[in-house]
Amino acid sequence: MLRFNILGSLEVRHHGVDCTPTAPKVRAVLALLLLRANQTVSQDAIFDWLWGNRPPRSAATTTQTYVYQLRALFERVGVAGSADQLLITRPTGYLLSLGEEQLDATVFARLCEEGGALLDAGQAAEAAQRLRTALSLWRGPVLDDVNVEDWMAAELAHLAELRMRALELRIEADARLGRYRELITELRALVAAHPFNEWFHAQLITALNRCGRRAEALHAYRSLRQTLSDELGLEPTPELQELQRQVLNGSPARLLVAAG
Repeated sequence: MLRFNILGSLEVRHHGVDCTPTAPKVRAVLALLLLRANQTVSQDAIFDWLWGNRPPRSAATTTQTYVYQLRALFERVGVAGSADQLLITRPTGYLLSLGEEQLDATVFARLCEEGGALLDAGQAAEAAQRLRTALSLWRGPVLDDVNVEDWMAAELAHLAELRMRALELRIEADARLGRYRELITELRALVAAHPFNEWFHAQLITALNRCGRRAEALHAYRSLRQTLSDELGLEPTPELQELQRQVLNGSPARLLVAAG
């Protein structure tokens, strides 16, 4: 099966063999078609993607050439069926027709949904495993080696939000399984990378306290409070303040806010 990967650098693989196009413009056209897989992408959208507001007079013909090169690639690697059925010409543009397992972003979204459902059903171990599998599909920022235009930022941001949601759910699943000690190092890195994300801070405080490291838990709270005060002029949320009180009282601080 021909598989396409966009959660990182652009990749096209057939039976494990890399057959990613190398020509920059051909890669760019493929990237846009993948971001909008199973949707018709208009010629105007492709022109904007490739040339901004200054398309050449030969834009339509040149785009047809890039599409032809993609179809030739699909034929060359022995894609099942006709390449015309994979990359379909429509009156207003082109559509890349993919199955559910052919695009890593689609697989990722499905695994995230399944993981969330498992967690809601109280199956934390299965949820954690499903979400780990989903997160393992990420090799870096979306289309890391393709120059993505600003007007596509919303679509990339949506995928990044899904990734963050999956990470939060996986941490919550691990916490429900009592894996606090294993979470501490990861959570320290996350609060350093996302200093204003109070949910990550809450999980770190909880994990430290659950491991009997109350002084470190209180230090983590003070560090967050200082950052919020210095940078934003804010206090931690009431939920975090209650978490601090639980630590001070020597009670086993609990997760007060669910992921997402």
